[in-house]
Amino acid sequence: MLEPVMFTGGLYKHDLVVELVEDLGGYILQKNMTQTEIILLILIPVEDMPVLQALVKELRGELVRAPLAGTEVAVITPTLAIHHLPHVACDIAEYLRRHGSKTNMIGMARGVGREIAQINEYESALINEHDAAVFIYGNFQDCIKKKGDLYRNLSVPVVVTGGPEIDPKELPYAFDYVQNIGRMAHRSRKATEIGSLDKIVDAVGRALDKTRASIAKDPLTTSPPRIMDAVREQVPEVEFSYSPLPIALNLNGLRIKLPFSRFKDAVAAVSFDEGVRLGEIATIRPSQMKDYILVRILPASETGFVF
Repeated sequence: MLEPVMFTGGLYKHDLVVELVEDLGGYILQKNMTQTEIILLILIPVEDMPVLQALVKELRGELVRAPLAGTEVAVITPTLAIHHLPHVACDIAEYLRRHGSKTNMIGMARGVGREIAQINEYESALINEHDAAVFIYGNFQDCIKKKGDLYRNLSVPVVVTGGPEIDPKELPYAFDYVQNIGRMAHRSRKATEIGSLDKIVDAVGRALDKTRASIAKDPLTTSPPRIMDAVREQVPEVEFSYSPLPIALNLNGLRIKLPFSRFKDAVAAVSFDEGVRLGEIATIRPSQMKDYILVRILPASETGFVF
């Protein structure tokens, strides 16, 4: 099992961390570099964590667990209208990114109205392509409770945010509820507001850990980061994608941001040293997001092996 962690430290000798992670069979998911500091999002085997911790301590760096690393989270508002898309939506999306997640903001087509709010099939399918979803509601308790129908049939864990205090048990279809995040006409700057964002990150992290535990019971045939590396090597066109993140990782696969009709065969033909091709160990289908390629890795119970 690969553990998601975040390394923060100086530029000096950070290449030792990169080399060690690669030697241990781990993956560097993302590298953010400033003039004097570097942040690395890492996936590393759990049993090798003490080795990495010892090196980080020697380099005077910081290593913390980052449960959001290598995941995609949907941040959803009832509509894109100004009264449903306040500053807090951007704050939540950006805060999740800072903790390692890839976020996509979605405004619903018919999310307006306590009694008439709806979610269509396309929106449900798009949200289900993510690893988790955050629904951003306002300040009315009754509205938040009645709009549970918007996410009751989703297959991914849902974290709901809103202004009033509500017992999470009153929202049976939500994984968790985070209060004190209502409609605000300003950016989150106060300590209490940042604390609420931290609670959202914690709730999403626990939801993702639950998904990881479920996957561990029937492991994937191979890991998404390994497929990502193989696709980069064997489908060079992905490096010319105009998207800022040409390959987005999920817990059970990845999204390749190339046209499905043109590159589905090339992706399916990606091969591994074990003598198998990607099309034999994963389903490859069009994504609901534009014309991208969605790869979902089959579990060991279907393929009969893990590598």
